[in-house]
Amino acid sequence: VQLQASGGGLVQAGGSLRLSCAASGRTFSSYDMGWFRQGPGKEREFVAGISWIGGNIRYKDSVKGRFTISRDNAKNTVYLQMNSLKPEDTAVYYCAASNARFSTFYGTQPTDFGSWGQGTLVTVSS
Repeated sequence: VQLQASGGGLVQAGGSLRLSCAASGRTFSSYDMGWFRQGPGKEREFVAGISWIGGNIRYKDSVKGRFTISRDNAKNTVYLQMNSLKPEDTAVYYCAASNARFSTFYGTQPTDFGSWGQGTLVTVSS
């Protein structure tokens, strides 16, 4: 599956952005999807994930209550709604598809995901 992320930009602290990740191919609905981010000088970290069936959603603790992941399998798209943004949310955000299809559990490590989008930059000013 090929992924294309979009929606990043510059926003003031407290603002909102909605990231989108469009997937090609007819198998999108069978993959767990994740959003990761990589800040300057930092390792890539898990932000949010959603299972292929949409029922298992996980978040990094620091974004719980502020970020919402969702997917529309009819549109082959996964979203990340980001509210109450903070300067520490500044990073390049990547969407990713899991290694396995129709899985019963997905991990939160980058190695658990095999297909990656190109990344979209989110900058939050204070």
